[in-house]
Amino acid sequence: MSAAILFWAVLVAQLLLAAAMCCAVVRLLQGPRAQDRVLALDTLYVNAAILLLVFGIRTGSPLYFEAALLISLLGFVATAALAKFLLRGEVIE
Repeated sequence: MSAAILFWAVLVAQLLLAAAMCCAVVRLLQGPRAQDRVLALDTLYVNAAILLLVFGIRTGSPLYFEAALLISLLGFVATAALAKFLLRGEVIE
């Protein structure tokens, strides 16, 4: 019983995360301002990291957890660089 509940919960989580990523891509492409696009990119990488974590739970492989950590680190750096670029107009001073 518990394995069936876990299977369906993981499946529903994957579907909802995929839908959230689709919404973030739409905002990334349609965003009227650059700030909207940066926020959509931030949401996209967070959803991708969580989706990898859910894949890791489903398969039981620790490789997905390491990939999610790597995506989170690179996404944070990218968001910080884009925010600095939007504020000052340059990333490297």
